[in-house]
Amino acid sequence: MPGLDIFEEANRQLVICNACRYCEGYCPVFRAIETRRDFKQGDVFYLSNLCHDCRACYYACMFTPPHEFAINIPQILAQARVETYRRWSWPDFLGRAFKNRSVTVTLASSVAGLVAILALLFIPSENLFAEHVGPGAFYEVVPYIAMVVGAMILFFYGIVVWLNGGSRFWRETSTAVSGRAGMKAMVTAMGAVLGLRYLKGGGPGCFYPDERPSSVRRFYHSLTFWGLLSDFVATTLAFIYQDFFHMLPPYSLTSAPVIFGTVGGVALLIGTGGLIYFKLQSDRAPAEGAAVGMDYVFLVTLGLAALTGMLTLILRDTSAMGIILVLHLASIAALFLSAPYGKFVHAVYRTLAILRYEVEQSQPRERVGH
Repeated sequence: MPGLDIFEEANRQLVICNACRYCEGYCPVFRAIETRRDFKQGDVFYLSNLCHDCRACYYACMFTPPHEFAINIPQILAQARVETYRRWSWPDFLGRAFKNRSVTVTLASSVAGLVAILALLFIPSENLFAEHVGPGAFYEVVPYIAMVVGAMILFFYGIVVWLNGGSRFWRETSTAVSGRAGMKAMVTAMGAVLGLRYLKGGGPGCFYPDERPSSVRRFYHSLTFWGLLSDFVATTLAFIYQDFFHMLPPYSLTSAPVIFGTVGGVALLIGTGGLIYFKLQSDRAPAEGAAVGMDYVFLVTLGLAALTGMLTLILRDTSAMGIILVLHLASIAALFLSAPYGKFVHAVYRTLAILRYEVEQSQPRERVGH
């Protein structure tokens, strides 16, 4: 309603939902709502990151606009979720990226452009556009130390930002759920995260891209998730091959790093492409503008990293390999730098929110809530 800030409006809508309970049992958010009488800021932080935006409640609700109650739980929780991303970001001035996608685009474009410029300045043209084959071919274009140092700086920078945000989430939502996370709760939570359990939309699937339940979102999200994990495994195996077995890349098409990398790259291309396609068709009424913008920036950046990676594999024995490799490294740098200030952060906070939910479920009902 006009005049209320995000958390006041979230509290208003959640109180009405708690009184109605028509959506009881739809998802963990509504099971968590039922244990509360009112909703402090810590509760809203927690519930907004527990929400998977399946939209089942929106299409079931009889109080959505133009009703005077104006209930739109997916939208208000998305707004609160984006606000938590901004609030827990570090440094503070880069937190604006969560409200203004042009900041994230500028960050990603700047670092990608910097990598390309450095490559043109320091890599001799006869190396950049020559045909390189055999062990160590990639390093004849870009030195190994340059790849490692750049990647490690961006990787650990992102980890530091996520750890800072995760600790603030856990601390500021401690008023929402008390108790410690035991081993059973942690195992159950990780099972829910890895299996994307709550993307089922209460059973038949998410109401995405329209008001008909479908598993399309879960399918493409799964391809993106497992594709990214497969590429991480490929990178880890390549590190082991090189630093422990002293086998320099590029590796044969039947080697474990190439197999995992190929499977991951194809899955990422299909997953990100599918999510973008269906997101363009999705209902805007329960959506939140800043969240949708973050989705597109993340999916496009991740898709470009996968595409350039696959092209590097396909063209590695040609004279085009050098420039494609530079473009791949530039896209990876853009992905790493924008990751702490884009949709990637939802993996951190949603995992912690699910863990809090499992802790809550393990407690006697009278101890939960306010």
